[in-house]
Amino acid sequence: MGKLQVSVKHDRFRLREVFTIARGSREFADVLTVKLTRAGHEGYGECVPYSRYGESIESVTNQIQGLHQNEFDRTELQELLPAGAARNAVDCALWDLEAKRSGKRFWELAGLPAPGPQLTAFTISLASPDQMRTAAQKHSAKPLLKIKLGTPDDMPRLEAVREGAPESEIIVDANEGWSAEAYQELAPHLIRLGVTMVEQPLPAGDDELLREIERPLPVCADESCHDTSSLPDLAGKYDMINIKLDKTGGLTEALELKKLGLKQGYKIMVGCMVGSSLAMAPATLLAQGADIVDLDGPLLLAEDRDIPLKFDSQRVYPPAKELWG
Repeated sequence: MGKLQVSVKHDRFRLREVFTIARGSREFADVLTVKLTRAGHEGYGECVPYSRYGESIESVTNQIQGLHQNEFDRTELQELLPAGAARNAVDCALWDLEAKRSGKRFWELAGLPAPGPQLTAFTISLASPDQMRTAAQKHSAKPLLKIKLGTPDDMPRLEAVREGAPESEIIVDANEGWSAEAYQELAPHLIRLGVTMVEQPLPAGDDELLREIERPLPVCADESCHDTSSLPDLAGKYDMINIKLDKTGGLTEALELKKLGLKQGYKIMVGCMVGSSLAMAPATLLAQGADIVDLDGPLLLAEDRDIPLKFDSQRVYPPAKELWG
C-alpha cells in the first residue's frame, strides 16, 4: 500500500488585530502543517505549539520529524508520541488521509452522524476597558462572547464589556490569572453581570482550593485538563472540561475524552488555539452536542487557508472535504 511519508512546515497567519491574554500578546498565528503521503493520497493536519506546555516550533517539529522511520496508524501513534501539539497534527492528518483513501467523510470513519453547524463563541481579547467596550459593541449581535481576563484590574473590563454588549451571553477565561481569594471576591460580580461560566480561574496544579470554596457558577478546566489521564484529578474541582485538540494530541484521544467526560458528569466545552481553518476542522465533530463551542480561531485571522471553514454571524460549519476529512 506504499510507504507513509511525513513532512512538516512552519506556516504563519497574520491576525486581524493584536490578540492579548494574561500571558502576553501576538500579531501572528504560528502553526505547523503536517502532510502525510501514501500511494498518491495526501492527508493534512495543523497544530499550534504552546510555550505554556513547554512546546516550541522547533521542539514540535523535531517530534514530528522523528516519526520518519516509523510505519504507524492512529492507534499506534498514541504510543509513539505524548499528548500535545505534535501528535495532534499527525493524528488529524491520519484521519484526513484515511478519509481520502477510503472515499468516506471523517464522521463516517468515526461511526458518528454527519455534523451540522454549531453556535460558536467569539473572543474579546484582553485590552483596556474602553477598547474592550468598543470590541463588545462591534460584536454585540453575537449571542456568545468569551472575555479574556486574569489580571488584578478585571472588574472595569468586565463592566465595560457588559455595557458594550448588553444582550450577549458572556463567558470568562481567566487563563490561570486569579488567586482563590480574587476569584471568591469576583464571583458575585460575575453573576451580577450575567456571566454563565468561568474558565480556569486558578493556576493548574494550584487549584485544590476549588474543592473547598463555593463555586456559584460553573467552572471549566482548561490548562488543568489535557487528555483522559487528567480526569481523575478534576473531580470536585470542575464542572466542565475544555477539550482542545492541541492538548489531547488529536481527534482520536479527544473523542475518547469527550465520551469519558460525559460519562463522569462533566459538561463539555470544545475550544481551540489561535490557528487556521485546518486546525478547527476536526474539532467541528467534537462540537456536536457540546455545551459550549469556542472555535473562532479563523475569525481572528486576517488570512486563512485557501479553502476556509464557513462561518455565518453565529455559527461554524463542518469542513468541505477539500479542506479536511
